[in-house]
Amino acid sequence: MALRPTRGRRKKSYRSRNLNFNRHKGSGRPLALAAIFFMLALFLAPPIKNYFVQRAQISALQSQLKSDHAALDAARKELTLWKDPNYIKSQARERLHFVMPGERQYIVTGTDGTTTDATTTDATTQTDVVFNLPEGQPWYTRMIASITEAGKA
Repeated sequence: MALRPTRGRRKKSYRSRNLNFNRHKGSGRPLALAAIFFMLALFLAPPIKNYFVQRAQISALQSQLKSDHAALDAARKELTLWKDPNYIKSQARERLHFVMPGERQYIVTGTDGTTTDATTTDATTQTDVVFNLPEGQPWYTRMIASITEAGKA
């Protein structure tokens, strides 16, 4: 067997090639620490989120509880008012227009200073409520609107 002349080239050995994986002398500690922190964050994120969600719910329930206590106190005060017979009489007079025996009640309407002529017909005294309702409405809608308008006067 004949040897070939090398002509100045030398055969590269395994270590001299670019396949040397040990040329970066750094250790894998930063990568390991990053992986540990990532796993730690991955495992701790849901419980921490649940904690903050539950704290927000507790805060909302506490504020609702405070408002409920305030409403309860107001209802208790109103209940003590309704236990007084004089308050009941005054509310019956004001709201239901009740009068005591022997008294006479007068209800004044039209306090805005306008007077209506008794000789006018119903067609000319219709209020704006009837005209504001769209056509094709049932009769009871017009009746309720008329009663509502009469209650405002």
